[in-house]
Amino acid sequence: MTTATPSYDTASPRPHRAGPPPLRIAVVAASVRKERLSRTLADWAAGRASGIGAGADVDLIDLAECDLPDDGELQPGGGPRSVIADRIERADGYVIVTPEYNHSYPAGLKRAVDWHYGEWMFKAATVISYGVQGGLLATEHLRGVFAELHVVTTRRVVGLREPWNDVHDGGFAPPPGPGEAVDEALRELAWWAETLRAARRDRPFRR
Repeated sequence: MTTATPSYDTASPRPHRAGPPPLRIAVVAASVRKERLSRTLADWAAGRASGIGAGADVDLIDLAECDLPDDGELQPGGGPRSVIADRIERADGYVIVTPEYNHSYPAGLKRAVDWHYGEWMFKAATVISYGVQGGLLATEHLRGVFAELHVVTTRRVVGLREPWNDVHDGGFAPPPGPGEAVDEALRELAWWAETLRAARRDRPFRR
């Protein structure tokens, strides 16, 4: 009796188990002033953020291009949905690029934060601040605000000292140090963003 030998197609690809979707990172350019550096630095940060993990889906939100509703319409627990609410809600983590104004962060950023609540919750954020001394007071003020919104801010943050000195041909081109510091902060952000995304999916917080 002859037994047939099974045929195996060795050229066929092995079954591939799909990995988690890429992280969604929103980079926020915080300054809305006419003469500003925020967008230039945010473009630079977005380029670095796109390389974190296995590659991130980066959305650059420029607050100077976003018309928020009038503050008189803001109500406890809600109000009209803003033009950036969906983009904030989709993000797994945030990179806030902000100057330091009068030892804090800009009013436009505070409006963007206050106009949203659930969209921010249980996400992660890192801050890239800038100013004459690096703008780190803006970062420290943001930590307290984000804590109220259940946002985890990374321990590693970056303060860019006088970054306008490193703008050439319309782009930010610093020496290696600032870029390496941002990459370290982004790696921490990716860890928190992935961890919190899994927690929101598997063990959502019950209010």
